[in-house]
Amino acid sequence: MSNVFNPRSELYKSPFGAVLCGHAFSLTCRPLAIEDFTHCSVIISHEFSGFLQETELPFSSVQDNRACFSLSLTAPDAPDLLWYYFRFWRDDGTGCFYDKTGYRSQGTPEPWQLTVYNSSSTPQWFGSGVTYQIFPDRYCRLSLPDPAGLVGDRWVHEDWTDLPAWQAENGEIKNRDFFGGSLAGITAHLDDLAGMGVSTLYLCPIFESASNHRYNTADYTKIDPMLGTEEDFRTLCAQAKKLGMHVILDGVFNHTGSQSVYFNADGFYPTVGAVQSQESPCYDWYSFTSWPDQYESWWGIYTLPNVREDSPSYVDYMIEADDSIVRRWLQAGASGWRLDVADELPDSFIEKLRAAIEETDPDAMVIGEVWEDASNKISYSQRRRYLLGSELHSVMNYPFRTALLAYLLGGSAADFKEAMETLRENYPPAAFYSAMNFLGTHDTPRILTVLSGAVIPEDRGAQAAFHLSPEARFLGLARVRLAAAVLFSFPGSPTVYYGDEVGMEGCGDPFNRGTYPWGHEDATMLDWFTRLGKLRQERASLQRGKLVWWKAEGPVLAYSRDLPGEITLTAVNASAEYQEITLPLSYQNLLSRHILPAGKLILPPYSVYLLGFDEK
Repeated sequence: MSNVFNPRSELYKSPFGAVLCGHAFSLTCRPLAIEDFTHCSVIISHEFSGFLQETELPFSSVQDNRACFSLSLTAPDAPDLLWYYFRFWRDDGTGCFYDKTGYRSQGTPEPWQLTVYNSSSTPQWFGSGVTYQIFPDRYCRLSLPDPAGLVGDRWVHEDWTDLPAWQAENGEIKNRDFFGGSLAGITAHLDDLAGMGVSTLYLCPIFESASNHRYNTADYTKIDPMLGTEEDFRTLCAQAKKLGMHVILDGVFNHTGSQSVYFNADGFYPTVGAVQSQESPCYDWYSFTSWPDQYESWWGIYTLPNVREDSPSYVDYMIEADDSIVRRWLQAGASGWRLDVADELPDSFIEKLRAAIEETDPDAMVIGEVWEDASNKISYSQRRRYLLGSELHSVMNYPFRTALLAYLLGGSAADFKEAMETLRENYPPAAFYSAMNFLGTHDTPRILTVLSGAVIPEDRGAQAAFHLSPEARFLGLARVRLAAAVLFSFPGSPTVYYGDEVGMEGCGDPFNRGTYPWGHEDATMLDWFTRLGKLRQERASLQRGKLVWWKAEGPVLAYSRDLPGEITLTAVNASAEYQEITLPLSYQNLLSRHILPAGKLILPPYSVYLLGFDEK
């Protein structure tokens, strides 16, 4: 970073990162005195209000051969994104601009971002704890279900170990094969999950649906019969809460299924859907270009008709009515919602949804599926307001996964640090410390397959037959251990996709959605995840400690989580060569309980240390 201005140093900007509405922040620029600048101003563009201001920073002093210009400002009273850069000039009128690229005399400036947000209450139980994501059909089957009479042309694998169906039927992927995992099956393993330190269960969609993934909802008011009943759901939530766990549901509110009670394309339901009549109460939920068979759909997939989130009756049904969908399932035991394709939900819809959720349960969580930096995301040509205080509490942290995998596959730790510091600078602190961090989800290949370094074939038939070689699996397991250590020790909620903790392999959908390998788990990997989960439970610094970087160079990544009286240090070597870091104090190896003296610490190839310093 430049010595002229560095927004990540309190010598130049205070406080660090995002600023609360109406609160003061200070800026200081320090050009070399020999450059003879006598004036400095900051030029600030307000994204949402459209206001542009230029304010001079008064000269304060010369320190270490640098001219210091400093100013204290007050953030706007309303949430906004501020974009700022500086202008320097001399008494004779000569000068230049200064932005993220350095000095410039021409061209469009590249400004820094300052997020201005409203204070809001973020549930503490999420960011401090461990989340476990379950694809319900594939986790645990207690009995073989009968799909007869259910919406969709379903069939069930008798063999739990089968490969998910992957071939197209008449040119279309139907996703109509089921394995019969159930809510009762999840409830049966709550003690196992609690033993791994899990405090949040995130369930992929559980409502009645024609497909195994259930992202094409057929009826939001009903649990899919193959998963169980509403009573089964209430039992799951109640038993989970007894063990200190919360349940988060997947909210698919941008589209429904074409085979739904609302759209009813195949007439399965006896009620009148939007396709049967323009007098249907759900007709104005959809955008028909030529009723009844031409309509807007999600990414052009006709089995997923888009809904109009501005339809008053849809908003009332989903959000605002006393018995709305989001309220109903919170009252049944859920503790929050993860919003599918949040980019395609209007800001106003998300804002209303959060208000209704907090009115129903002030301690409930709202998380959005956003694949990029959510603080400055643009979707459909609109800058989004996700994290400014009235919409999402936080988001799925895809940038974390992207940066961590790049580092572990041979990239530089410095790039991982830079990516995370950008988020820490842009996100309100509560959003950063409650981000849903993960290594993989139902939308990504299995983390073991990715970190093995093996080339994943593009042909689906080849993917179906693909298995890691012993050598690739050995390397992948070593890297997953490192990835998990970072996942569990970094700010945010470490999120484990079911089966990753026992060494499941798999390419993309549907091969990343195989059944949990009961009786065939990788016990060593499960023990590793369990030990990390327990450490997360035991050490307050891992739950809410400040992030402090120690070293991020080449293959070496070292950082700590600091609280008064307790420090937890994570040190990773992602290379095949020995590396080292220096310990200023003696630390305890939290996994072996050995004491490591101050001085050089040798990091073997593909190794990680979790070290603790606790004041007596």
